[in-house]
Order: sequence, then structure tokens, then C-alpha cells
Amino acid sequence: MSSQLAAQSCLAANDWICGEYLRTRSQELTDATIQHVSITVVSVLIGLAVAFPLALLARAKPRFAGPVLGLTTLLYTIPSLAMFSLLLPVFGLSAALVVTGLVLYSLTILVRNIMAGLEAVPGEAREAARGMGYGPGRLLWEVELPLALPALMAGLRIATVSTIALTTVGALVGKGGLGNLIDDGVQTTFKAQVLTASVLCVLLAAVADLLLLGLQRLLTPWTRIRTAKPAAAPAPKVKVAV
Repeated sequence: MSSQLAAQSCLAANDWICGEYLRTRSQELTDATIQHVSITVVSVLIGLAVAFPLALLARAKPRFAGPVLGLTTLLYTIPSLAMFSLLLPVFGLSAALVVTGLVLYSLTILVRNIMAGLEAVPGEAREAARGMGYGPGRLLWEVELPLALPALMAGLRIATVSTIALTTVGALVGKGGLGNLIDDGVQTTFKAQVLTASVLCVLLAAVADLLLLGLQRLLTPWTRIRTAKPAAAPAPKVKVAV
């Protein structure tokens, strides 16, 4: 009885850490987390699908590189409130509004990293592949992309973590996942809700980064190969004169 009263009192006292909040609002937290993850995954995947051809275009036609990089950088500098306001007449108060904004923000990171990864492919590898009869398409998919994966995955990790953070801004239109709980908690000064939702956002970002890091290591096993350390030379024998 005393433990139940103590748990209920933490809600009444509006404590930052409250186990009763987790117990009574578990479904609400689960629904918000699922929405947060769904918006993030869809946004990053669409962003990757848009960024990849843009990066290929900028690499194939250098005169487009400046405009592509300039436009994606400009989009990233637009404040989220202004971005959503510009997209509102097209998408209305919907999840598509938030996803579109997040896709546009992710392009800066993804396009730059894809281009950087492709440009870092050694020219000798390209020449060797062409000498073996590889065409442009096969050269891209079987040689250049595998070698560009470390830079591409690094950009994907950064874009995913930043998208998880920016998804909370979707609370402006009621589609912010955990951001909805943070916004409601701030307006009602509900401390346990603000802290719990914020911690969940941080955990989502950390878990997503670790999963993508694991995927990167799985897809690029050659980056884990360590050269064997040379054997230590034997110590010289010192002759002592008698």
C-alpha cells in the first residue's frame, strides 16, 4: 500500500522521474514511439532515393554540381517553422507535410556524402574495371558503390540521427511522434512526460546509429582487416668482457 501511495504521489508531486507515469501511459508512449520511428524511416528512405540520382547527376555533369549542392544547402538553412509553413498549402496538416520537410533537410547530408564517397574511389580501380570490360552501369554498382559505402553509410547515419531529432518539430502540426508528448508536457508543465519522451528520443537516436554502424561493418568487411604486427626484433646480445 505504501509503495502504491508513493508511486501515485510522484504524479501528484509532478516529479521528473515517476514510475507510475510509465505504467499508466505505456500505450501512449508506445504509439508515439512507433509514429516517430515510422516518420523517420520513411523520410530517410525517400531522402536516399532522391539524393542518389542527384549525386550521380552532379558527378556526371560537373556544371550541375554547384547548383545541386547550393540548393540542398539552402534548403537546410530554412527554419523548420518556415519550411512547414511553405509546404502547408500543398500537403495540409498531414504526416506527408512532416515527411517532405524532413526529406528536404536530409538531402544536404546525403548528397554530399554520396558524392564524396564516389569521388574517393581510386582511379586505378576504375581503370582496372574498364580494362576487364565493365560498362558504366556495372562499374557503378559492382566497383564504385561498394568502395564508396563507408562514406555513404556515414552520411546515412548522420542523416538518420538528425532526422530523429527533427521529427519532434512535427509536433507543430500534431505529427511529431514523441515530439507531441514533449510539446504537450511543456505546455502543461508535466515534468515526467517531458523527461520520458526526451530520453526516448535520445535512445532512438543511439539505437539507430548503432544499428547502422553494425550494417556498415557487415557491408564493408574489408575495412576491418588489420595488418599483422611485425614480430619484435630480438634484443641484441651484449658481450661482457671478462
